[in-house]
Amino acid sequence: MWQQKSFENEALKGILYLVPTPIGNLEDMSYRAVRILKEADLIAAEDTRNTKKLCNYFEIQTPVVSYHEHNKEASGEKLIHKIKDGMKIALVSDAGMPAISDPGYELVEAAISEKVTVVPLPGANAALPALVASGLACQPFYFYGFLNRGKREKKAELEKVKNQTGTLIFYESPHRLKETLTSMNGILGNRKIAICRELTKKFEEFIRGSLEEIIVWANQDEIRGEFCLIVEGADESKVKEEEISWWESLSIEEHVDHYISVKELHSKEAIKQAAKDRGINKREVYQAYHID
Repeated sequence: MWQQKSFENEALKGILYLVPTPIGNLEDMSYRAVRILKEADLIAAEDTRNTKKLCNYFEIQTPVVSYHEHNKEASGEKLIHKIKDGMKIALVSDAGMPAISDPGYELVEAAISEKVTVVPLPGANAALPALVASGLACQPFYFYGFLNRGKREKKAELEKVKNQTGTLIFYESPHRLKETLTSMNGILGNRKIAICRELTKKFEEFIRGSLEEIIVWANQDEIRGEFCLIVEGADESKVKEEEISWWESLSIEEHVDHYISVKELHSKEAIKQAAKDRGINKREVYQAYHID
């Protein structure tokens, strides 16, 4: 256990600041974010070219170094050493909140393991503005981010979240949007959905409707911009119904095999879960599975 007091002896210790940057509209940069970037000893950036443009706009002269997906291990180690030596380092991604579908998680994890103070700033992020303007339930929600690019892997991921009753939030690129919408409709069913593109920018747009309607739109319109997809959660009553009945047509052996092959449980745990589903003693399941 480690109890971090973020601002105790603030001037005397190194700190890792997580600084969100605008996702489109530069007016979304907070006064505090600008101040922290100016006062920091170093800015660690996903793309130094993009960050230097931002710095030039706000007249920030702090040195900028690279921290991205491909150098995060070596760069992260150096950054932690610098912070432990007393430096104030601000981490930024290209746009939005560091570590949310952007580099940053590993650096935060390493900092905490070394008892380095981590201070997050609130600010720009695509998921929550898209959610609150979607017209769908705002809580609970389940943020997923980007689905896997592979078709098979993407379908497997959607299968895992299809029974989530909270509103689902995904990010998607324009050239994969049609395929993703089609996969969602096939696995999640024709749910309500709101998709947002170019959030905070001049051509910001929301398209709201059912998955089937949005698929028709996607096949007729030109797909541009990065997308945030807000998808209605599963119907709780239907989920409960499926949980009760899905195994009824299976033999005990098939029931246990399902948990072993699909849920990747050890045979002992699979037998225990099958017994719980059926409301019988696990010895009966063990005997049926291993002996009968």
